Amino acid sequence: MQATARPITFIDSVVPGSGLLRDALLVIAFSLIVVLFAQIAIRLPFTPVPITGQTLAVLLTGGALGANRGAASLGLYAIAGSLGLTVFAPSTASLEGSLVHFVLPWEGTSAALWDLASGGYIVGFIAAAYAVGRLAERGWDRGSKVLLAMLLANLLIYIPGLLWLAYKVDSFDKALVYGLYPFIAGDLIKLYIASTTLPAAWTLVNKFKRS
Repeated sequence: MQATARPITFIDSVVPGSGLLRDALLVIAFSLIVVLFAQIAIRLPFTPVPITGQTLAVLLTGGALGANRGAASLGLYAIAGSLGLTVFAPSTASLEGSLVHFVLPWEGTSAALWDLASGGYIVGFIAAAYAVGRLAERGWDRGSKVLLAMLLANLLIYIPGLLWLAYKVDSFDKALVYGLYPFIAGDLIKLYIASTTLPAAWTLVNKFKRS
């Protein structure tokens, strides 16, 4: 029996080709996109975790690259910050005096994940990118299942994020106040954007190929 071919990812459709160098460049490029989106931040004075654009970038990275490259891209992001590069989202302290921060001046943070209150979320980014990428490889990124894929991936961000934050603040109830409730509305917006962007991008690519 002939095996059914797995659907290609969005990036494979837009940038066809293969090879380790190509994949490495894609991993690096999307990691830099996450770095950039981390600098879109809203300071919340009552929590050490700011609202950022990272979740949107993580979901799009996984959806565009697929499971392995998506996870590798977020793994590279985590390693870069842990090695001292200021790629993580700005801290609440660095945003003091401003409500909204948009990229410049650069206020990135670097630290080992276990030293960050938001370290669990960054670990969750890797799992989320892998999960949404695996589902995208099965065609979920171009149909009605895309929102479900994004919701599942978002859960994989929150589970380690909240557990780690609860450890840092010595209370799971406080972790919910600091790391969940203020982010629900924003995450729903980001989920909507991610779940409409990928199918729309596929539609444009397919129209271009047919023309």
